[in-house]
Amino acid sequence: MSHVPSRVLVTGAAGRLGSEVLRVLAAHGASVVGFDRRDPGTVETFFTGSASDVGLVAEAMAGVDAVIHLAALPSPEHGTPEEVFVGNASATFVVLDQAARAGVRRAVIASSLSITGLPFAPRPAAPDYVRLDESMPLQAADPYALSKQADEATAAMIARRDGMGVVALRFPKLGSPEFLAEYAAEYRAEPGAGAHEVWSYLDMRDAATACWLGLTADVTGAHALYLAAPETLSPYPTEDLLARYLPDVPVRKPLSGRAVPIDTTAITKLLGFVPEHHYEITPAELGEP
Repeated sequence: MSHVPSRVLVTGAAGRLGSEVLRVLAAHGASVVGFDRRDPGTVETFFTGSASDVGLVAEAMAGVDAVIHLAALPSPEHGTPEEVFVGNASATFVVLDQAARAGVRRAVIASSLSITGLPFAPRPAAPDYVRLDESMPLQAADPYALSKQADEATAAMIARRDGMGVVALRFPKLGSPEFLAEYAAEYRAEPGAGAHEVWSYLDMRDAATACWLGLTADVTGAHALYLAAPETLSPYPTEDLLARYLPDVPVRKPLSGRAVPIDTTAITKLLGFVPEHHYEITPAELGEP
C-alpha cells in the first residue's frame, strides 16, 4: 500500500536538490522540517547544524513520519578523505538510526552514480558492461564512492533491523537546464569528457520528483536504484561514443541514437518514475564524435 507522508524531514534542505525537493513537498501539501548547516529562511521549522549531531537530529525527528536525507559532502574534492568518508557515512547512519528510533517508516537517501567508482577514479576505470544496472560490480577507489557504499549498507541494515522502507537513489549529474547546458557544450567540444559518467544527466525537477515517489510508492525493504534521463547530454550517438572512448566495454543490448547507457528499468518498475524534463539538443548540433 502506498504511503503519503504528512511531515517530512529534509536534510541538506538548503542545497540545490534540497530546495527543489521543498517545492515538490509543498506542492503535495506535506509539512516540512528543514535541516542543513545554513538556514535559507524558506522553511518555518528549520534546524541548523550537522546531520551527524545525534541530539540535534533526534530533536528534528519530533512528529516526522518520513525522511529525505540529502546532506553530504558531494565529492572527494570537498574535504579531506576522512571528512568525506567519515562525515558522509556518519550523517547517514545518524539520520536513519534516529529516524528508526522515532518510529519513521519511510526514507529516501541520496546515493550517486559515483558509487560505481567511475566518476572520481584515481586511475583509468571502465564499467564491466553497459547498460549499467544494479547488478554491476562496484569499483570504489575514492572516499566519496566508498561513503555511498556505506550509506547503502546502512540503509539495508536499518531496513532489516527496523522494517523501514528505504530507497537509495543513485543520481547522475543533476542540474537546471542552464547548468546542464554548460556540460552539453563541453561534451560537444570534447566528446570524451563525459565518459566517466557515461554522459548521463537528470533534470533537478525530475530528481525531486523521484524523491517524492521514493517516499510514497509501495516499497518494503531497502532498494538502491539508478536513474537518469533516457538520453545523454552528448549530441553524438551513444554507440559511437562507447566505441571510441570505452572500446573494451561490452554493449549487452543495442543503444539507438543518444540512448543513455544506464538501465533504469528497476526504478520505473518499483516507483513508477519516468523523467519528464529532457535537455534539448538541436538537429544542427548532432553529428559524429
